[in-house]
Amino acid sequence: MNSNVPFRGIIAYPITPFTTTNEADLPTYRHLVERLVTSGSHGIAPLGSTGVLPYLTDEERDAITEATLQQVAGRLPVLVGVSHLTTAGVVRHARFAERAGAAAVMVIPMSYWKLTDDEIFQHYDRIASAVSVPIMAYNNPATGGLDMSPALLKRLLEIPNVTMIKESSGDVQRMQALRQLLGEDVAFYNGSNPLALAAFAAGATGWCTAAPNLIPELNVGLYEAVQRQDLSEARQIFYQQFELLQFMVAKGLPRAIKAGLELLGQEAGELRAPLHPLTEDEQRELRRILDRVPLPASVG
Repeated sequence: MNSNVPFRGIIAYPITPFTTTNEADLPTYRHLVERLVTSGSHGIAPLGSTGVLPYLTDEERDAITEATLQQVAGRLPVLVGVSHLTTAGVVRHARFAERAGAAAVMVIPMSYWKLTDDEIFQHYDRIASAVSVPIMAYNNPATGGLDMSPALLKRLLEIPNVTMIKESSGDVQRMQALRQLLGEDVAFYNGSNPLALAAFAAGATGWCTAAPNLIPELNVGLYEAVQRQDLSEARQIFYQQFELLQFMVAKGLPRAIKAGLELLGQEAGELRAPLHPLTEDEQRELRRILDRVPLPASVG
């Protein structure tokens, strides 16, 4: 695998659990990471939206980064989220992740003020100048508040170690436009769970998802069916998980994954305010969905 593109396949995102006293629960976190490492996934990605990165202090982010790298222990490549409102903040976290042993870092532009394309380009250029690991540029207008056009994403790839694009706008036409604009050699990744099948059909290199916390066999099975070019099987496997993927997005990834883990008998810690757990009605709905998903006995 090209060292500048260290990820293919299913990249699994752990939640960040908290204790009842509102501290990052590192023992529980390590256990959840270990489940993902042994789930068949192809990479681990701490400190994304699922890991509630914006709700963590710098020290907590450092601790989660170190705990992830120590627990994974080189068995899978690790993609660390290092986003921050300021360029200096991203540089600080990117350097820490690189020193800790991350295979790559992921950056979503976060802004109170709407940034221009030139400001976003300079943001990535300065980050890239500060580290040598590959960078995944992450477009998620729903959480970052900025929507990077395919043309801007292509421009970012002019920066030598910006080598990967993650697209989470939820627009399948955007996926198709990216592949057409970027060409076959550029690695782009799906970040919109309900569009996983369409994204692979458009040529996505991988799928960045929290779903392996609950249904890893189905996630990996979809990727493997795509690799075999077995469209019929890929479609069947995808629609077996589609309802759960929709639920996760609708209810919020940290809430849904925490509840799902607990329904599968796993300790998942607490959420950090202002997030609240799913309501009892929502938990019952999730239970019904999980009961309809063909989960192998090894899950949970």
